Amino acid sequence: MCRLLGVVSATPVSVAQAVGEHVLKDFVALTKIHGDGWGLARVDRPGDDPQVEVSAGSALDDPQFDAAMRAHTSTASLVHLRWATTGLAVAPENSHPFLADRIAMAHNGSVKPIETLDALLTPDVATTLRGSTDSERYFAMIRQHRASSRDLAEAVRRAVSRLREVFPDASLNAVILGEDQLIAVHAHARSRLPDEDIAEITAADLPAEHLEDYFGMRWARVDDKIVVASTGFGDLDWQPLAEESVTAISVHDMSMTTLPLMTNRP
Repeated sequence: MCRLLGVVSATPVSVAQAVGEHVLKDFVALTKIHGDGWGLARVDRPGDDPQVEVSAGSALDDPQFDAAMRAHTSTASLVHLRWATTGLAVAPENSHPFLADRIAMAHNGSVKPIETLDALLTPDVATTLRGSTDSERYFAMIRQHRASSRDLAEAVRRAVSRLREVFPDASLNAVILGEDQLIAVHAHARSRLPDEDIAEITAADLPAEHLEDYFGMRWARVDDKIVVASTGFGDLDWQPLAEESVTAISVHDMSMTTLPLMTNRP
């Protein structure tokens, strides 16, 4: 399980400038349990490809994370805090965001069994996998659909719709960055936290939202910026993203387009 934060800005800004120091502080505080790695994907200017920086360590008191949040000014950014799924290694190759084919992606959820997920991948895409996570395989599904889709948002919609058919209860929440778009997936269906995760959140004294709406996804407009995020941090004027949907935000003009998941695969 993980926490997600995405920013699109009319002018290049750092993540800290975009959301404010108080929101960033709230976000980093979630490393009490989301401390199994962090990552940043960014697009500095429209037309650029995403650049990615990841670590298998905790973001808390990490000078590299602090610099990543403040030193880079970008028109779009994606930040991820990892809470590793039981049994999956805490290692750089398993840290989000993943990067391939000029696209970056981070996921919050668990897609099981992984063998069923593997069976959905073509051999050529499967050979590009580096780590052991279900999340990287989910990303591979998006890349697989990109070749037959008119744009990245449609590829994401098709991939998520297909995964929803096969995994009706999985959380497919994700943020994708590429092709001059930041794309937020709000698709958690009937996902619920396992009892052991609830106990860990309770012991860590994290915000109540983590128990009430852990898989929620929302967005807020902050001056000339749009922020998308998981729940549990920040006091922005949050609005819920539509459920079981894919929302694309243009890096060029910050326009938002929301697509519902397909009920029948084409």
